[in-house]
Amino acid sequence: MVRLTLTAFLAFATLSLAQITPNNAGARNVGSGNGSQFITGGCVNNADCASGCCANASGVGVCSAEAAQFQNGKAGCNFVDPNSAATIAAAQAQVARQGF
Repeated sequence: MVRLTLTAFLAFATLSLAQITPNNAGARNVGSGNGSQFITGGCVNNADCASGCCANASGVGVCSAEAAQFQNGKAGCNFVDPNSAATIAAAQAQVARQGF
């Protein structure tokens, strides 16, 4: 019984500490500024996101629903990437690798 409890605790702790990462399928929309990025796609500010919410996920922008802006370790909407030029360049390189 103790092992089951410890295992359940460790599984919960692992899930709570999981970090959100942008979905690479949306790399083309990073930095577009036209609101075309879907939820879970990367962003450099709110203007990228169709939801109007670029949430801070440990220093990385991820489009989020406003109601979910604090879930899974996100620190809320209105994230502005201080390294936006590097983030956009990395996204463009991802698009080149993906071919779409």
